[in-house]
Amino acid sequence: MPRLTPIEPESAEGRAKELFEGPLQGKSFNFYKGMINSPAALSGFMGLSAGLATGEFTAREREVFQLAVAQFNGCAYCLGLHTALGLNVGLTIEQTIQARQGTVEDERLAALVSLARAMHEKRGQLDDEDVESFRDAGFGDSHLVEAVGHYALATMSNYFNHLNETVLDFNPAPEI
Repeated sequence: MPRLTPIEPESAEGRAKELFEGPLQGKSFNFYKGMINSPAALSGFMGLSAGLATGEFTAREREVFQLAVAQFNGCAYCLGLHTALGLNVGLTIEQTIQARQGTVEDERLAALVSLARAMHEKRGQLDDEDVESFRDAGFGDSHLVEAVGHYALATMSNYFNHLNETVLDFNPAPEI
């Protein structure tokens, strides 16, 4: 049971109603129903998410990154969501599991997972080796900057779901 009172689209008022009738129309996931308790926080989350979706990373790369960070943070909601989204953008179930385990065979995706791990373990204090390994896989400066944004986005959603104890509204990720 969630800790925050879910706001249903039908009973939303003010800015929450505007969000449900606008960018969230037809998207009444439990995550949104909880985070919309602060329309400002949800708007910030959606803005960062939308901005990063237009960046340099492919959809597959974004999902691998999100899966890795969700695994590090132990967010069951995000693991289930990003497994489903990963499958929708062409990842196999094995690749979603590998992203979580840090054993991705694809060199570029493996470098992305390694960077996410380094960001997590070093609290963003990356060393030259971390940056060069990432660059050696074909990533550039724009990817490094966007990785910070994706890490922030993942952490915000992971921590929110921990706080809220958000109930899954789709299948859980496979156990590993």
